[in-house]
Amino acid sequence: MGRKILLEKIDIPGINTFDGYRAEGGFSTVERALRSMKPDEVTEEVRISGLRGRGGAGFPTGLKWSFLDRKSNNPRYLVCNADESEPGTFKDRFLMERNPYLLIEGLILSSYALGSNTTFIYVRGEFKYIIGILEKAISETRKKGFLGKDILGTGYSLEIYVHSGAGAYICGEETALLESLEGKRGNPRIKPPFPAVKGLYGCPTVVNNVETLASIVPILAMGGMEYVKIGIGRSTGTKLISACGNINNPGVYEIELGLPVEEFLYSAEYCGGIKNGKELKAVIPGGSSVPVLPASLVCRTASGEPRLMSYESLADGGFATGSMLGSGGFIVFDEDACMVRSTWNLSRFYHHESCGQCSPCREGTGWMEKVLHRIESGHGRQEDIDLLVSIAAKIEGNTICPLGDAAAWPVASAIRHFREEFEFHVNNPALVSNPRHISFAKHSQVHV
Repeated sequence: MGRKILLEKIDIPGINTFDGYRAEGGFSTVERALRSMKPDEVTEEVRISGLRGRGGAGFPTGLKWSFLDRKSNNPRYLVCNADESEPGTFKDRFLMERNPYLLIEGLILSSYALGSNTTFIYVRGEFKYIIGILEKAISETRKKGFLGKDILGTGYSLEIYVHSGAGAYICGEETALLESLEGKRGNPRIKPPFPAVKGLYGCPTVVNNVETLASIVPILAMGGMEYVKIGIGRSTGTKLISACGNINNPGVYEIELGLPVEEFLYSAEYCGGIKNGKELKAVIPGGSSVPVLPASLVCRTASGEPRLMSYESLADGGFATGSMLGSGGFIVFDEDACMVRSTWNLSRFYHHESCGQCSPCREGTGWMEKVLHRIESGHGRQEDIDLLVSIAAKIEGNTICPLGDAAAWPVASAIRHFREEFEFHVNNPALVSNPRHISFAKHSQVHV
């Protein structure tokens, strides 16, 4: 059994209530930190832990906190990114629903470290019931003296507010989130300046996601030096993984970073293997915005080494043979999956969610969707395949925010690894117009 930190007590009855959480040692870390630690000491523990942002980018959290402009006379803000809109990712929702007080405690510790007296939780618009859970938890925490003015008589004051988004994927990008929080259209900002210098309302701001901020609690409880012993190399600690697709045991799992992908995929403790005894075809390991890996590269790297659930191992070889851990949205495809249709479905999403601010993304995502739909519906041309590769290359790296990359990578990687399926669609229009007659089996070898 892998070590659990965030989900260790998730199934204890009443853990989602203040009294239940408190009975299990909840808020004891806040008591110790506020009474015996300086804010810089809290930040140093986070830096020592090696915790990397769990929202997708994997940037070192302690380093990000160190960039905060502490010389400014303006207020400082902490913003919790709970706008979990990445297709295939649902671990933050699970954490907020089942143990909201862990997040609240993490927010208090983080706000104290950053010198923030006002913190916002920006929640995805579709999570209406989660908003109610969070507001109740905040209210109970305030009643018990852990929020508000002069918390526990330490002189530190903090208020936490919940803000609902309107269901825009782009607002998962931190500067678009800040624009939305200010009441404006959620368009990403050009950087610099970075939020750490000029963020919410023009003030120094740190934005971290739910899992990252919840992880501050165990880090402060055990100490950064103990936390760094968990995991592997620069991928320290544990990671929540949202596993879905053609597997026997979909759900949210906490793994120690460094777990072999093969063990995660086939162990009864985790995914439990491919559903209905079918063969594995492909995996998107980090949410829909990262490159897909074919079965031949899922469990082994190009050099033959075991592929690990870590930031470094999943990226081994670059995008030619690797992918990204990302947000931990582990999407599994079996032998019958049509990679053309799956790629078209992802392109529809990114076209719909583009804010339209950058012309490569605005025009390119729509263009890719149209070409993929043409191929999938049996009207494709041979040159369409290389056209898609060209469009993706012209989008990647040429937009203000990473949504352009997120739209380009799945298309480019699907063609790189499953080009024969795209060619089959082009060469067999009558068959693909009735996909029930086709089985895309055995690592993309097409059978009729």
